[in-house]
Amino acid sequence: MTDVISATERFYEGLPVFSDFGRVSEAEAFAPLPDDWTLLVADIVRSRDAVAAGRYKTVNMVAAAVVTAVLNAAGRADLPFVFGGDGAMAAVPPSLAGATSKALVSVRVMARETAGLDLRVAAIPVRDLRARGADLRVARFELSPGNNLAMFSGGGIELGDAILKDETRVAPYRLAETGTVGPAPLDGLSCRWEALPAERGRMVTLILRPASGRVEDLKMLLSDLHSLLGIDLAASDPASAPVRRSSLKFRFPPSGLAMEARMLGWRRGVWRAYLAGALASLAFLLGVGTGRRIGPFEPGRYLRDVALNTDFRKFDDTLRLVLDLDAGESEALSAYLAKGEEEGRLVYGMHVSHSALMTCLVFSLEQNRHIHFIDGSGGGFSRAAADFKTRLAAMPAASSGIPSPD
Repeated sequence: MTDVISATERFYEGLPVFSDFGRVSEAEAFAPLPDDWTLLVADIVRSRDAVAAGRYKTVNMVAAAVVTAVLNAAGRADLPFVFGGDGAMAAVPPSLAGATSKALVSVRVMARETAGLDLRVAAIPVRDLRARGADLRVARFELSPGNNLAMFSGGGIELGDAILKDETRVAPYRLAETGTVGPAPLDGLSCRWEALPAERGRMVTLILRPASGRVEDLKMLLSDLHSLLGIDLAASDPASAPVRRSSLKFRFPPSGLAMEARMLGWRRGVWRAYLAGALASLAFLLGVGTGRRIGPFEPGRYLRDVALNTDFRKFDDTLRLVLDLDAGESEALSAYLAKGEEEGRLVYGMHVSHSALMTCLVFSLEQNRHIHFIDGSGGGFSRAAADFKTRLAAMPAASSGIPSPD
């Protein structure tokens, strides 16, 4: 029995990793999460209103706080999660369900009290998703050694999102605020990089899937992006990646530092959090300016790995991309998508801006454990999801039950 429990608890970290993003189109790359795991789901209510009001960076920060709190509450274990711009999800084993659910509730209270944003939160057993006809399968995509990003298939992520937004269906799973809610465990979360300019001209946030909804049909889309448009998502560092050393912009004090301090310092001391962030920012500037190592911070290595450790390409039954494209590539992509939509081969949503936003989670500089969440500026994923929903409703295929990823 002990061995079975151990295998269940350590299921995700025991999965093989792959570094070729093209493998998300291979059904065999995914393994089913154990029935006794729990999917934690969070989403900002009326996030599009916040985006329309220009608060997209705050929305991103709250979504990243969800992932940060869950991982911290889990002892920074290697767990599958997905950042969605205005929400996030993470799957946890039985032994961590209680602590991580409590952390998620603390993020909800923090978001309300520091940013005036209402966060829906729920904990849904994987077995219940399967009982409702979906599956939750996962794969580990390696960004760099020691840094992995989960890919999902089977419809479980979408069903979890649908349940969360349905007042009736979410009732058994909703996480309630009971007793005194302590500080959210947000160590490692930071918001210090300035907006990333589209060095090639246009920052495209894209949500895309084959109209069939099948993982295997994704291979055709990936092949077309590469062969017809020159967008090679399988490369370790594709030309369309939105983060490059030349695009990284840092100033003092960082424009996002005050917001970071409000969230990390909630119920702990905002000024103390601000001072800690300011001192860390000064040390960062000193290290980058001199090229010398400061404590565990090695400027050259860190800046190189920042570009690698981003989630600008991910898959959860839907491709979610943030791409830096030139005018020709952007126009060719738009034409390809329009034709595919007309032919009923694909469904998509897109938002185009001139920059991207990056929110960071840095657990250990010494061990090189850090990941960076990317979204197009102006509410990239939120606006792309709205576009997707509109296009999906207009397609004949909508009657077949293709779910919306918003």
